[in-house]
Amino acid sequence: MAHPSHSGTPAPRRTPARPRNRRALSAALLLASLALSGCQGITTTSAQLRVIDASPDAGIIDSYQNSSALAYNLAFGTATSYIPMSAGVYNLAAEKAGTHQTLITSNETLAPNRQYTEIIGAGLANLQQTFLLDQSTPAPAGRIALRILNQTTRAGAVDVYLIPQSSPPGKGSTATSVATNLAFGANTGYLDLPEGTYALDVVPTGTTLTSSTFTLLSGAQLTYTSGAVRTIILIDQEPLSPQHPTPSVQAIFAADADAQ
Repeated sequence: MAHPSHSGTPAPRRTPARPRNRRALSAALLLASLALSGCQGITTTSAQLRVIDASPDAGIIDSYQNSSALAYNLAFGTATSYIPMSAGVYNLAAEKAGTHQTLITSNETLAPNRQYTEIIGAGLANLQQTFLLDQSTPAPAGRIALRILNQTTRAGAVDVYLIPQSSPPGKGSTATSVATNLAFGANTGYLDLPEGTYALDVVPTGTTLTSSTFTLLSGAQLTYTSGAVRTIILIDQEPLSPQHPTPSVQAIFAADADAQ
């Protein structure tokens, strides 16, 4: 499991009333289309926390816990890998990068031997902080567990489908509906599914999925092996051009656990 490294230029020092650790852990930045490294189950008494920036207009952020930084320069659509932390109660804050201007903060409890995800989402004017308990144990043999979160601010409620690799043209006949009317901020919980190769399709709620359907997202085929546990976060994607202003969706695929 990869952890953020001690690198990058430290953010400016705070006032003495709020000192910061200048040797902070920097963000392990990944493109939204790439899977994030997950833990193979937790084997110590530490908690694990990852931070995901899903806000399209909050700008670059720094992530803090109490008086120490978790990640510097976390951009929209990127995340840290799981960061080990002692169990306990923490003040988790997102701040405008390099300024120590607090954007949002909350107090959260991290239990031993547990994995968590902190999502900074919504628009800057209504910024939200979502704190989730993740599944840290692999799915049963021959099965996978997928959890889908809607953090899109422009697309509205959506329906989500998984398209098997063997799906013929006219994919609606073999598509598996995994979420209906999934509103902003909602998530499916972990879904028990057969292992296999699937593409993710996202459409406006109530849309019938066919080979000619307009989709908010038509993802590439990804293989999920036995035991895989994944969190998929749907986020905004900028319109391609002013001539094509229709909102669309991209996805962050984050690895929670894999078979040992």
